[in-house]
Amino acid sequence: MSSLFKTSSFGLAKGKEVISDDFASVRIFDELCIAVLCDGVGSAMAGAKASRRAVNYLINNFKVRPKSWSIEKSLRHFIKNINSILYQEGIEEYERPEYVTTLSVVVIEGNRLYGANVGDSPIFLLRDDNLIRLSVPHVSDEKGMEHVLTQAIGLDESVDIFFFENNLHTKDRLLITSDGLEAVFDENEIKNRIPNGAISLIKDASKELKDDLPDDTTAIIIEIQGESRRQHLKKIDLPIPKSLKKGEVVDGYSLIRPLIQNERTWLCEKKGVRYVLKFPPIEAIDDEVYLDLFVKEAWNASRLKAGFFPKAVIPVKRSLRYYVMEYIDAPTLKDEISKKPLPIEDSVSLGKFLLHASSFLLKYDLVHGDIKPENILVLRRHGKRVYKLIDFGSIVEIFSLATRAGTPSYLAPERFIGESISEQTELFAIGVTLYEVLSKKFPYGEIEPFQNPNFKTPRPLRTLNPLVPNWLESVVMRAVEKDKNRRYELYSEMEYELTHPQRVRPYYPKNTTLLQREPIKVYRWAFTISMLINIILIFILIH
Repeated sequence: MSSLFKTSSFGLAKGKEVISDDFASVRIFDELCIAVLCDGVGSAMAGAKASRRAVNYLINNFKVRPKSWSIEKSLRHFIKNINSILYQEGIEEYERPEYVTTLSVVVIEGNRLYGANVGDSPIFLLRDDNLIRLSVPHVSDEKGMEHVLTQAIGLDESVDIFFFENNLHTKDRLLITSDGLEAVFDENEIKNRIPNGAISLIKDASKELKDDLPDDTTAIIIEIQGESRRQHLKKIDLPIPKSLKKGEVVDGYSLIRPLIQNERTWLCEKKGVRYVLKFPPIEAIDDEVYLDLFVKEAWNASRLKAGFFPKAVIPVKRSLRYYVMEYIDAPTLKDEISKKPLPIEDSVSLGKFLLHASSFLLKYDLVHGDIKPENILVLRRHGKRVYKLIDFGSIVEIFSLATRAGTPSYLAPERFIGESISEQTELFAIGVTLYEVLSKKFPYGEIEPFQNPNFKTPRPLRTLNPLVPNWLESVVMRAVEKDKNRRYELYSEMEYELTHPQRVRPYYPKNTTLLQREPIKVYRWAFTISMLINIILIFILIH
């Protein structure tokens, strides 16, 4: 349950009907809330199917949308898509539009409200005892035709969508409802009942008409209960230092030395314990985009509490804007393999570690974005290597990047042509990392920034390190496959093969001939065919 939103939804079918043509859903993804309500047009043969299809389509696609898209672009794209799908299905099945429904949707991100509607299912905002209609009904202006829809999903090849945006306040309430509610209550009666929740609202409407509603009636109510943690962190008025120097003391932390060249990440000491302090870039003083990125980084660092990453906190009492990480005195994996490749057992453990860490991030809809040996610390525990993944600044929402952000040599080929960062592109980076630690080489050579690489077939891993077993070579080569259709699709697929060597499917480059893949089988077939031909020839000669 989210601490930001309190939601309720409920619906009843009209009269003595058992099934309603309405369909609604509200979902919360981390600090984002989406609610969709559709009222299937009763005169359409497939109105109920259309309402269900439209709601599920928007909810499911919104969760995996490219995060580089704005909310409005996402809504516009998905609404137009489902309109086209339902219109075409109506024409194909009935030779006319029959998958027809209204659609009303709201998306809340932070303190910002985004909404859209097609048709006459209203959206209201209740604020300080004032009820405000946010949606615009698409109905006829002609007298006596007020309930005739001029726009609906699936009604025509194109659709006219009404969009709106606004800021939200704590204690605001949103109501999305089918038009059946307005046939029972006026706006003042609706306003007075919204605080009681959707179930009470709809049951009151039914009771008002002695459980004989004239139309299907459904409602979703969302109450804004608080401010998002990220918004709160951003709004705290804290100065950003333009420069920092050795020996300076910040809230009891004594700065020892900068850890990276830009001098915004410092090794420090407090009460005999060493920590790392991360400050925003200087650009964040005047540029809100840089500030947003740093706040997101600090927020991710503090909430990703797992052994895969260094521990991080955002101190409550700070005189400057920064966050604190534990200091881990350990070499990077790049340092560790500078003299010789990583042993096979340790490489397998590394692969499992990276896949488990990536799966953990995926629960938050996040990806690391810059997996490489330089961002992996190597510790010793009971004589074995264990790993920590660093660089919270590279962590982003899955599908949020369609640029070359990251380190070029570890970027999947599709990232160079504008495809979004994804589970598959992260698998490629994990594969390149394993290829490198086992061979000290890159599968496609070292790629420079702004270079447009030519991804030729990489050398088989065993030609560079004969100690690599066949099964592990297959796993790594499949992970670095340039054709994403031949690459692992999910972290779980690669993890399964790393933990079940006997089940690993042999990997062959795309243009490998059957003779190269299975020479023994080909030779057996050739021998068998040759024998048959000889027998036939002998039979012909005898007769």
